[in-house]
Amino acid sequence: MRLTFFIVAAIGVGIAGPAAAQMYDPNYPVCLEVYGGRLTPEYIDCSYTSLPQCQATASGRSATCSVNPFYKGSKKPPKGQRQRQPAY
Repeated sequence: MRLTFFIVAAIGVGIAGPAAAQMYDPNYPVCLEVYGGRLTPEYIDCSYTSLPQCQATASGRSATCSVNPFYKGSKKPPKGQRQRQPAY
């Protein structure tokens, strides 16, 4: 019984493909998606701070700019809001 389970598990691991890494850099709000001959992006470059900056790079290429869905935002609070102090 254990041998059968081991064989089935080994076959399952062997059939599974490699895991894809996250393609979006959470430190930048805008991503450039460059397309090759397929419908899926050939690569994604998330190193842009604004849409106009990305669109200037995408101009004349088979590429689009989009908002990064994994952008984690700035680390400092927005102006006009104070950080809450912990209650002791």
